[in-house]
Amino acid sequence: MTNAKDNSMILVTGGLGFIGSHTVVALLEKGHQVLIVDDLSNSSVGVLDGIETASGIRPTFIKLNLQNGAAVAEMFQQHRITGIIHFAAYKAVGESVQKPVAYYQNNLGSMLNLLAEVEKAASPIPFIFSSSCTVYGEATKLPITENSPVQPAMSPYGNTKQIGEEILVDTVNAIEGFRVISLRYFNPIGAHPSIAIGELPLGKPQNLVPFITQTAAGLYPKLTVFGNDYPTSDGTNVRDYIHVVDLAEAHVVALERILESKSTEAYEVFNLGTGKGSSVLEVIQSFERVSGQKLTYEIGERRKGDVIAAYADTTKANTVLGWKTKRSLDEAVASAWKWEQKVRNL
Repeated sequence: MTNAKDNSMILVTGGLGFIGSHTVVALLEKGHQVLIVDDLSNSSVGVLDGIETASGIRPTFIKLNLQNGAAVAEMFQQHRITGIIHFAAYKAVGESVQKPVAYYQNNLGSMLNLLAEVEKAASPIPFIFSSSCTVYGEATKLPITENSPVQPAMSPYGNTKQIGEEILVDTVNAIEGFRVISLRYFNPIGAHPSIAIGELPLGKPQNLVPFITQTAAGLYPKLTVFGNDYPTSDGTNVRDYIHVVDLAEAHVVALERILESKSTEAYEVFNLGTGKGSSVLEVIQSFERVSGQKLTYEIGERRKGDVIAAYADTTKANTVLGWKTKRSLDEAVASAWKWEQKVRNL
């Protein structure tokens, strides 16, 4: 395939992960050349085959730990990188509470090594940051807008995203012409319609939907719902669950916004969600609806670091970025279940 984007090489860190792999497919479909970097700590090299199946193109892949500054520098010397989408990070809220040092070292060290190379570049390299609604902490008002106050983080993971954004703001102020978009997304779920890629966490799932599908597939005897005494409609946590393909498409829109010089500010922030909150029990009901089977679950203790409710006001992304979600909760859950069935040969 000839590249429609003037031979630009877009670096996607963590590109074999759940959101990263779907974004790589979306980039390839728009004609971008992609360089994937991943250390395979929470992914598999086999995802490359899935990306090729979904897109018809096999992107360049380098196994590399971004904490290795010398290796990062060598990569930038060997490849002409004209855009960065930075996903690579540890991402489990609960695990971050148990392993804060590892989270700070990995999530911040990786970004700093990338930005050290951005500083050296002859011309500014557009940077899309995988941020998170966790920066809002326990929001005082719902839905959450981009102007909602950034509250004290509820977990080390959330704090790495807050600090990451602060680092990017400082770097934007220091490098003339440097443009950054931080995408604060809510809860991505689902799988690509080809069912060639999807969410496949290593070890016990930290997120709700893969725990649901793995329980239904027989990997676990039952799902634990962490608390049913929250001040919500049914007592369980409420989140904004967004189809991963919708989310991936937003990253391409954001990158092209900078590449096409449409940014109105050097540093921009957008919430990415559906604008609708769904409780844990509502997601379980969605699964039962689309799969036609009952799910075995129990109510457990609250989990440290979990906020009560979080869902997005998507007005800014809809109007300024020109992006909005197209896919429903049931569609997302159904695709996640199809992916699980494929992976488990059910």
